[in-house]
Amino acid sequence: MSKPVLSADSAVSADRAVSAGSAVSTDRAVSAENAVSTDRAVRAAGDVNDAGAVAAVRAYIDDHRAAFLDDLAEWLRIPSVSAQPEHAADVRRSADWLAAHLRRTGFPTAEVWETEGAPAVYAEWPSEDPDAPTVLVYGHHDVQPAALEDGWDSDPFEPVVRGNRLYARGAADDKGQVLFHTLGVRAHLAATGRTAPAVNLKLLVEGEEESGSPNFRALVERHRDRVAADAVIVSDTGMWSRDTPTVCTGMRGLAECEIELSGPDQDIHSGSFGGAVPNPATAAGRLVAALHDEHERVAVPGFYDGIVELTERERQLFAELPFDEAEWLRTAKSHAPHGEAGHTTLERVWARPTAEVNGIGGGYQGAGGKTIIPSSALLKLSFRLVAGQDPGRVEEAVSAWVAEQLPAGIRHTITFSGATRPCLTPLDHPALQSVARAMGRAFEQDIRFTREGGSGPAADLQDVIGAPVLFLGISVPSDGWHAPNEKVELDLLLKGVETSAYLWGDLAPH
Repeated sequence: MSKPVLSADSAVSADRAVSAGSAVSTDRAVSAENAVSTDRAVRAAGDVNDAGAVAAVRAYIDDHRAAFLDDLAEWLRIPSVSAQPEHAADVRRSADWLAAHLRRTGFPTAEVWETEGAPAVYAEWPSEDPDAPTVLVYGHHDVQPAALEDGWDSDPFEPVVRGNRLYARGAADDKGQVLFHTLGVRAHLAATGRTAPAVNLKLLVEGEEESGSPNFRALVERHRDRVAADAVIVSDTGMWSRDTPTVCTGMRGLAECEIELSGPDQDIHSGSFGGAVPNPATAAGRLVAALHDEHERVAVPGFYDGIVELTERERQLFAELPFDEAEWLRTAKSHAPHGEAGHTTLERVWARPTAEVNGIGGGYQGAGGKTIIPSSALLKLSFRLVAGQDPGRVEEAVSAWVAEQLPAGIRHTITFSGATRPCLTPLDHPALQSVARAMGRAFEQDIRFTREGGSGPAADLQDVIGAPVLFLGISVPSDGWHAPNEKVELDLLLKGVETSAYLWGDLAPH
């Protein structure tokens, strides 16, 4: 890790991370700081620094476009569905395909790494420059389940091009966005005359992201020395829109729990005992009612401790985005905005912590009536976390709050799932500015910054490696991640290739 400007010292630590959203789904994007102006965005990107070099990058991409799309189609035909055991062999076949493709691309090292579940792929290509920084690209090669009967217009694993769009499961999420780096690095070499990248380039492509990445952190910890880097590029994200290209800077964290409430040892007669013993279903309802105050703030004591509030400048930039709340509500299948007082919809979705009831149950659920006091009830809660919130401290606060709320005679157990820390790279970080310049150069327009309202394994990379995490993606909301007829816009996919070609030179020391 030889380039101080990319060191983790200037990254916000995982327990001080913040997030807001990206444009791939309704919980995923918003601008957070000044756009990178066009004149800066089209400045020299490392050693690809003149119009002739830009022309060389674009000519190389154009010459190799057909072969690149053929390779992508071949990979997309492999139904690497990690969630379905019957596709375990296909997930392995996908990993083997990618490792072989990376070797053909020129990576001298490309390996399939085993986990307790599905295999990952690791590759590295050292720079010839002894002072070059090290950059790790993250993505995933597994995909969501898909079948023609789900509403697809064509076989989800038989890629089809219609107009400027390539339709297939994984086209945008995430095989297309992983593969654009392979053509990008070749274009970088062709335009600069190099025989190796301007940075020490590494790739880590996991095979279980669509199944919650259950073995990813252990994999990264086991190979900590191999994946060490000065910066991480996550290409599993998207842009605000095709007309508003953006770079994401962080993701929210997540804590979630299941609360089991027990009262009587069995269901009992509500006439004989009602009003004289505690009812666990009533206790569950009261817990839900007490979760937020009259201003829709989370009422758990200590929940907001240490969070970093939005600045007035950030709030102004949120407000300047081309956000159509009515359209957003249609996308959300909802009929009115609602949330914490004093904040706009965008601020609530992307820059504020939340508590949500994901499920509630208890008592008789069948047809007709059954006059009982149920013996048990169940709640499922989740908490999205922002800057300054630590999942462990939030879990402790929630546990203490639940215990205080329950009446005598109601026993409870609370079980937390594996938590995810928030992650953030500061907006003025040099590596982030490199990503913005490279992307602005490719798109020839202003680049804004976004954040993720959802959560993902990027936080594990920042936590274990200690390097800033940057997000580089070209997907747009209409690409339909996880939905029937997932697609990628071909012109945007090639802009991703072009951005990758400029990025490695911009990150290198000059």
